[in-house]
Amino acid sequence: MKNKRGWIRIVEAVTALLLITGALLVVISGGYLKEDISEKVYDAELTVLKEISRDIAMRTAIVAVQSDSSVSWDNFDSNSLGTVKTKIEERIPSYLECEAKVCNLDVACELEIDIDVSVYARSIAIAATSDEYSPKQLKLFCWEKT
Repeated sequence: MKNKRGWIRIVEAVTALLLITGALLVVISGGYLKEDISEKVYDAELTVLKEISRDIAMRTAIVAVQSDSSVSWDNFDSNSLGTVKTKIEERIPSYLECEAKVCNLDVACELEIDIDVSVYARSIAIAATSDEYSPKQLKLFCWEKT
């Protein structure tokens, strides 16, 4: 009977030591663990781009852009792309900041501003409407607000 009491104390001490060690590890590593939001961002971007590609009025506005130029985010309103810009601003989650660009399919669409955080980019091809064939890509760039 005396030996049982000793084993119970040893188990209690090991359990307490494990609990304290676990709590310390959680506190110490708390600053280093960061949630990976890339999957959520890519899903949000794809959802918005698909909605835009399915809307006939928005498709027509994108295809109507001059074939020799690209349209940056600041120029969306002056190029009849205000509804596209509004759709993007409405549908993007509040923790993200986004910009878009319309380019030809054979041109690399790049973000024109320098940002010091991870930028997530997704694009979709808007090939034609029933009246016109002038393929374009709509590229969406998003990053986490700071």
